[in-house]
Amino acid sequence: MTGEIVYRPIGVIHTPYADKAPPQAVEDDDSGPFVLELHPRYEDGLRDLELFRYVYVIFHMDRVRGYDGTNLAHPPSLGGEAVGLFASRSPNRPNPIGIDIARILDISGRRVSTTGLSALDGTPLLDIKPYLSCDGKPDAGDGWRDRQR
Repeated sequence: MTGEIVYRPIGVIHTPYADKAPPQAVEDDDSGPFVLELHPRYEDGLRDLELFRYVYVIFHMDRVRGYDGTNLAHPPSLGGEAVGLFASRSPNRPNPIGIDIARILDISGRRVSTTGLSALDGTPLLDIKPYLSCDGKPDAGDGWRDRQR
């Protein structure tokens, strides 16, 4: 495949985080509000979303420092040990795409209120997908994190 891939935001994410967000969504984060605000042209895409409890929130991490070609990451919990970039959740990736799972709290017009997210305020929202019961994988494991236990 050649050429550029272009994504257009469907809205914006509102969070209490101006400069630093947690490394992953925290469901019981009470520092909110956390709101997915869709552009008007996508509002009808929310039809029946209230029938689900959780959603995948996919976003463009527009303020990360950027990918420098390094394919290793140093998770803080490993005290300096390196792992492969794709075995980490480092935000500094070739494609700075973030994904969270959040519980739907309320839907009003084109605004979806959710539980905690790991995005900065004003982050471009790329997509919302319903989380289905078949998405849970009880045997997933925690990879290198299992070595720490």
